[in-house]
Amino acid sequence: MSDQPARPDPEPVPAAVQQTVRELVDLTPVLGLVGERFTAAGHEVHLVGGSVRDALLAAGSGVGRIGDLDLTTSATPEQTLAVLDGLASSTWNTGIAFGTVGAEVRGERLEITTYRADRYDRESRNPEVAWGSSLVDDLARRDFTVNAMAISLGPDRTVTDPFGGLGDLLAGRLRTPGRAEDSFADDPLRMLRAVRFVAQLGLAPAPEVVGAMMALAPELGRITAERVQQEFSRTLLNPAPRAALELFVSTGLADVVLPELAALRMEIDEHHQHKDVYTHSLTVLDQAIALEEPGTPPDLVLRLAALLHDIGKPATRRHEERGRVSFHHHEVVGAKLVRKRLQAMKYSKEIVEQVARLTFLHLRFHGYGSGEWTDSAVRRYVTDAGELLPRLHKLVRSDSTTRNKRRAAMLSATYDSLEQRIRELSEAEDLARVRPDLDGNRIMELLEISPGPDVGAAWRFLKELRLERGPVDPETAEAELLSWWRSRG
Repeated sequence: MSDQPARPDPEPVPAAVQQTVRELVDLTPVLGLVGERFTAAGHEVHLVGGSVRDALLAAGSGVGRIGDLDLTTSATPEQTLAVLDGLASSTWNTGIAFGTVGAEVRGERLEITTYRADRYDRESRNPEVAWGSSLVDDLARRDFTVNAMAISLGPDRTVTDPFGGLGDLLAGRLRTPGRAEDSFADDPLRMLRAVRFVAQLGLAPAPEVVGAMMALAPELGRITAERVQQEFSRTLLNPAPRAALELFVSTGLADVVLPELAALRMEIDEHHQHKDVYTHSLTVLDQAIALEEPGTPPDLVLRLAALLHDIGKPATRRHEERGRVSFHHHEVVGAKLVRKRLQAMKYSKEIVEQVARLTFLHLRFHGYGSGEWTDSAVRRYVTDAGELLPRLHKLVRSDSTTRNKRRAAMLSATYDSLEQRIRELSEAEDLARVRPDLDGNRIMELLEISPGPDVGAAWRFLKELRLERGPVDPETAEAELLSWWRSRG
């Protein structure tokens, strides 16, 4: 790693903060117990990482106990196992090659890692593991200053902050312990973590961090799709991810990870009279998040659909007469692009298909006009959406970003009327499970045929009849089926 830039000495951690941190540590008795064991054996042990950051945030707000219990120690993995003998109810060594011992102590899960001073080959993100000799060396290899702080679990409970992480946390600033270029070249995934911390913690990246992200964005190609997808999803699931996504696009990271999102930055006419599709998509995401039910987990499928529903527009943009611009069938093209991109990002098959289907359906409502749809069209809307109907409702409502209050109110009222019609039809019919009025056995009996393709064709005919007319009595269904069968010769 190249020389680190000179930094001013960090301000000492205020005594009041030190005291509050001690009290927070004491709320998790297992930390004191583990600290006593390591200290008695002659080893240092510290709480590190995000748990320290969150404890310091809690110290400022008076909130809660410490969460994830990640510890670092001067003890080797073998010495750690010896210290834990008789104390831990179980241990696991799946990470022992990286110096990490997992343990369960008094019902709490801990990960305890030996001080490290790793080097990276800068061709992968896999470090050449090397044990470190000091806590400060260990903290220096961490991603950001706000994660490079430690709390001693010895008797004094001292907070160690060699890189000014507390000051950065209080200032809402995101910096790296050393040179940002070196940090991101060592592990390019840290650039996506920077994006996530903008959403998660509301931090603003320092200029040198942004510059390094822009310079090293192509290095994300070294990271597996699974790890990229995990970080991107974690960003998207934060309460307000917009600023993070703007950083993701402006630094060029999106060009590597999700180029279809970056491609939305286009004016839809040459006079710049209309908002670009990218800004619209971020606004749709904001509005979709606002429509999520309070107290429920964030909806990844809805958020992906809101962000990506218009990614078919760049490929379908056409300049028409009188300065008009069209995007014919962009929902069809968009659904294909969504499916291809999310598969490449290694999302599950279920998520891929759900987001693609929402993208395909998001324009369907615009054919509703002022209520001209027949009951048959309403049935098809519900049937095609299936279990995604509640999400489709949110997506369609979020897709209205007009600043014209009168038009916005009209669109909202029109969709209200569609939802009311769906409720009324649902009360009269089982719209959630639209099926033919005759089952397969009756079809075969009536047509005197055996199982095969003809039964499937007859079933589909009867389902279309059901969608068109609603429920019909068995006699009518049988007569219609026989008429259809005779027409097929």
